[in-house]
Amino acid sequence: MTGDHDEPVVTETTPDGITVVRLQGAVDDDSAPALTRTLIDAAAHGSSRTVIDLSGLSFADSSVLHALLGARKAHAAAGKKLVLAGPLHLAISRLFEVTNTGPAFQWADSLQAGMTC
Repeated sequence: MTGDHDEPVVTETTPDGITVVRLQGAVDDDSAPALTRTLIDAAAHGSSRTVIDLSGLSFADSSVLHALLGARKAHAAAGKKLVLAGPLHLAISRLFEVTNTGPAFQWADSLQAGMTC
């Protein structure tokens, strides 16, 4: 596992070889570059599936949305699956609703469901 549990972006690989990226707390312009690097690296070098756990994310701005959309494109180009997992805090749900970007992603109700969908 890379990162620390106090960090907003934590990456791990499960025993099944699935790349899990956990976003926690507030992720904004300051931490978005690290998120972008993590997600691009997962597309290029990770397993065939990346699950982004958004359940611990309490705040995200447009830079996070930009990173997620870039990750979607990079994973599709690499022939890899990208899944966003909830449940979502209201502020995060609203971000996808207001920007109408939710339909661009594959969703799972939980991290566990994201590992198998």
